[in-house]
Amino acid sequence: MLRWSSSAKPHSTGVLCLIAAALVFIAGCTDTAPVVADPEQLIDRPPGFPEQQYPADNFPTPERVELGKRLFFDVRMSANRDVSCATCHDPARAFTDALATSQGTASRRGTRNAPSLANVGYLPYLMREGGVPTLEMQILVPIQEHVEFDLEAPLLVERLRQDSLLQSMSRSAYNRPLDIWVITRAIASFERTLVSGRSRVDTEDLSASEQRGKTIFSTAGCSSCHAGIFYTNDRFACNGLLETYSDRGRARLTNDPGDVATFRVPSLRNVALTAPYLHNGSVSTLRQVIERYNRGGYPHPNKDTMLRALGLSALDCADLEAFLRALTDDRFTTNPRFRP
Repeated sequence: MLRWSSSAKPHSTGVLCLIAAALVFIAGCTDTAPVVADPEQLIDRPPGFPEQQYPADNFPTPERVELGKRLFFDVRMSANRDVSCATCHDPARAFTDALATSQGTASRRGTRNAPSLANVGYLPYLMREGGVPTLEMQILVPIQEHVEFDLEAPLLVERLRQDSLLQSMSRSAYNRPLDIWVITRAIASFERTLVSGRSRVDTEDLSASEQRGKTIFSTAGCSSCHAGIFYTNDRFACNGLLETYSDRGRARLTNDPGDVATFRVPSLRNVALTAPYLHNGSVSTLRQVIERYNRGGYPHPNKDTMLRALGLSALDCADLEAFLRALTDDRFTTNPRFRP
């Protein structure tokens, strides 16, 4: 769900999404039921993780999360009733899909690799170019995008309102009939529960190889961009791992030549489960990504100046890969709360 529109013109999707989101916000400016809930009972927050910031109109409750989960796995969200949010974001794969570029309704192929939804509630902005500021706004993008769900919001609401269970859940969760305001907020509530931070790296239960890899991760400069508890600095950068870039990256949003081929730095949590890699899924394995970084990548005018050939030995690369694989959070990928 966190892919930029793959068929729209450079600015159209972002602008339309923000306009639609504003209209949804205005439509939702009515009183909702009082909220009395402890998010700590709904969200498994690992040690050291900060508390998420919740919108004033969408504080998490069990009813909202449950409704959002049901919608997340519902293929009726797509025009041909053949794909759901979970099609591109499979819990077993850390909420990715193992495809180079994701497949939408009627087997339409997008142009970007589906990113993980782990810790998506902590992101300061969404999409690979950072063009959408909230989860509630982002939910609108795949619903109406031609190569994703391809279903206009009013038609989606009309379809789902025929379901008496969803109607009942909507009233329990938001004290109002099911509408696009409820749909976007409920799915966002569920996605905010997708917190991952209980890998063997976090518990410091590492083998000798993984421990060496952890040291290399720091000394080789990997941690400069993949920093902190989320293993990302949330900045935009060109890593130069491709010879050519057909995707303009953040420049699709800003139209700034300096942003061409720059993308939001992804988290490395659960990275062993999210192959293939890069924004277009063009690199098949984690070892291949490491080897490209080790060689220094390819030249590009916007390539981050920190990136250079690393000079790692084959053993170093193996140790670094072992460390990255230790960032897998099995508790997260097998959590029954994230399954239909």
